[in-house]
Amino acid sequence: MKPQRFLQICVLLLVTVTAVAQTTTPAPSQDGPSASKLQQHVSYLASDALDGRRTGTAGATDAARYIAGEFARLGLKPATAGPATRRPSQIMPRYLQSFPYVAGVELGPKNELLIGPTSQRLAVREEWTPLGFSTNATVSGSLVFVGYGIKAADLNHDDYQKLPVSGNIALALSGTPDGENPHGRFFRYVDVRWKAIAARDAGAKALLVIADESEFKKDQLARLAYDNMAGELGLPVVAISQQALNKIAPELDHSELQKLAAAKEQLTVKPIAGPFTLTTDVTRKEVPAYNVIGILEGSDPSLKKETIVIGAHYDHLGRGGDGSLAPRSGEIHHGADDNASGTAGVLELARVFTSQRPRPKRTIVFIGFGGEEEGLLGSKYYVANPVTPLANTVAMINMDMIGRMKDRKLVIGGVGTAKEWREIIAQGTADPARSFDLTLNEDGFGPSDHSSFYGKQIPVLFFWTGTHADYHKPSDTFEKINYTDQTRILNLVGYIVRNLDVAPQRITYLTAKTEATPRTGGFRVYLGTIPNYADSNNGLLIDGVREDSPAAKAGLKAGDRIVKIGAREVKNVYDYTFALGEMKADEEYVIEVIRGTDRLTLKITPVKR
Repeated sequence: MKPQRFLQICVLLLVTVTAVAQTTTPAPSQDGPSASKLQQHVSYLASDALDGRRTGTAGATDAARYIAGEFARLGLKPATAGPATRRPSQIMPRYLQSFPYVAGVELGPKNELLIGPTSQRLAVREEWTPLGFSTNATVSGSLVFVGYGIKAADLNHDDYQKLPVSGNIALALSGTPDGENPHGRFFRYVDVRWKAIAARDAGAKALLVIADESEFKKDQLARLAYDNMAGELGLPVVAISQQALNKIAPELDHSELQKLAAAKEQLTVKPIAGPFTLTTDVTRKEVPAYNVIGILEGSDPSLKKETIVIGAHYDHLGRGGDGSLAPRSGEIHHGADDNASGTAGVLELARVFTSQRPRPKRTIVFIGFGGEEEGLLGSKYYVANPVTPLANTVAMINMDMIGRMKDRKLVIGGVGTAKEWREIIAQGTADPARSFDLTLNEDGFGPSDHSSFYGKQIPVLFFWTGTHADYHKPSDTFEKINYTDQTRILNLVGYIVRNLDVAPQRITYLTAKTEATPRTGGFRVYLGTIPNYADSNNGLLIDGVREDSPAAKAGLKAGDRIVKIGAREVKNVYDYTFALGEMKADEEYVIEVIRGTDRLTLKITPVKR
């Protein structure tokens, strides 16, 4: 499940579900979901051998091949056509839908940091390094110390106030005045990207961030990493070691600067004349990533043109980094519940439905999505490049973290996206073998792959057993999965799919209501947009607009690309969320969007959360 950075699961409404009449559906295969087979799948996908399945890595590719192999063994049709062959090496790639992905960044040969009148060269990698989202450029100027480099309008805090930063190079401490305290008032600004945006807005030519660790190679900033949601932030951003700081300004050591920042006395520090010349050279490493698609063609000559999608993401966090709740561990994040459990569910349902007699009438498309943890990349690519027309897609069923059930508690999201969902779910759970303590949520948007389909006006359901202490940590391991209750969840999902399959008419799409104002990073205002988290440097694409929200009233639509809010240029989701922190409720703002080939100017009035 995607990290809850910008979109978090809404407050859920507990409802009582009652049984109602329902048309007869085919009996499930006697060989129903198997706990032992689920454990077999999860134990492999969450094994050390796959190294945490970070998108773009060998481990994720091995996971994709495993899923493809299972699809092939079950006789599912591949996503792409190819010559007749029995060789697995030629068959299995046909189940893979490749999508572009930036796996990381590499340092080019031109990186250079020169200091002082003698142009002393600091050693890249050992004393300094560009960050993965740094813009490539050559700049020169004096250094201006800006404390922690935080500008937070919502906290009435501005480290740049009255400082001569414009045209110079900003020098900032990493972290915040609160350290890494998750309950601190500045915790939302701990990410260095917010420092970069503040520096750029203040007119700085570049930003230098001082590492916290005395041994530079152990500092998190020294690890060259890339965030597919960030892209470039519009200026060179580098991390420097404390030893490099001593060479740059011998009179200012790290502890002294921390004291100055804590006492808010950075204004007493005069610009360091230098001169300083910085050249950054970072190249993106693009690799293929994969969705895995297997198709069970329907048996009815007419209804087989319609499809039901059953999906789950198979990627996870590798050895931590962005998204990890144990960011300094460097250990394998096994991702048994998130989301080997959902992937195993897809494989088991594929096995069950391929053995069902009679075969399903409608076509069922089974998908393992890649890139979910990076911002729903795989599912967004699929809805833009579907193997069957989206207009013929009856519904999408998503399973994300279905392995840690306690006290029979099950969350189902998206029940407001089709008129028939509540009745179908009530029918399915009327059987004691499929009964749960249910929490039903109306909303079709959320932090997982069903959101991509709902943005295309497709009814969705989202199955989830809740978060736990091992979420996004190395300790999310296969032996902690509740395989017995997972089979019960799959029996319910199977019932729902059979109901969709035999119905003479497809279910009725609805625009779901938002049951509670979404909470996004603690911002004071709400606009009602659904951001697209894919990498972008030319504005923020929005996948949807919540009904009766400020965005809807302003005239924003799915597919618009926000490029400016007030005086702030918006290049990506970080610029957008930074703008949210500056906005005030009930004040009107001009917002500029690109819609097709047109640039439109709209007016939006945020509301208070």
